[in-house]
Amino acid sequence: MKRRFLLSALALALVAPAAAQAQQLLGSYNAFIGQRDLYNSRGVRLSTPAQVLRQDRANYHRFGISQYGDQWDPYFGDINARARLEQMVNNGYMPPHVANAIMRGNMHVIVNVYGQNGYMQYVEVILPG
Repeated sequence: MKRRFLLSALALALVAPAAAQAQQLLGSYNAFIGQRDLYNSRGVRLSTPAQVLRQDRANYHRFGISQYGDQWDPYFGDINARARLEQMVNNGYMPPHVANAIMRGNMHVIVNVYGQNGYMQYVEVILPG
């Protein structure tokens, strides 16, 4: 009985900090993935949704290339933050239908940025509607 109590207390102690540090939605932005977003700055076709999302933000922030539906975001204005975006997308889960849609281009996506205390920890990419 005492051992069961200790195991329960230990489990609670391990879970409580994670629950206390739950992720918050820091913000969202809309992006239109156009044909220019499917290629890097050297004209090479990108091969992953993470690369395309990163290029979309580089096109928007660095090169001034935007399409109808692209929104400004406060997160990915510099090269290091865009590298972090690619890393977060690669480390997360994206439903296959979303990944396929991004790779085809000519579509809108919503990017939700989650984290804690202003630090981005993961992104969620969804299709509108």
